[in-house]
Amino acid sequence: MEKKQTANGDYVVIKAVEDGVNVIGLTRGTDTRFHHSEKLDKGEVLIAQFTEHTSAIKVRGHAKIATSFGEVESEPKK
Repeated sequence: MEKKQTANGDYVVIKAVEDGVNVIGLTRGTDTRFHHSEKLDKGEVLIAQFTEHTSAIKVRGHAKIATSFGEVESEPKK
């Protein structure tokens, strides 16, 4: 079985600190568009990967985000 090559392959771990955290995947290419979204409740964890289709990930709501570059915490919704 051949392993599929990804554009970057970096993983991001997102843990919701509050209910209703939105995670949105954005596409690569000349037009950046939303291509996937998930809604997380408190305590839920999503592991996402940058691929040939995903160039950015937007997190809306209070969450802890771990990457190969370190950890960051997003702000709570107002």
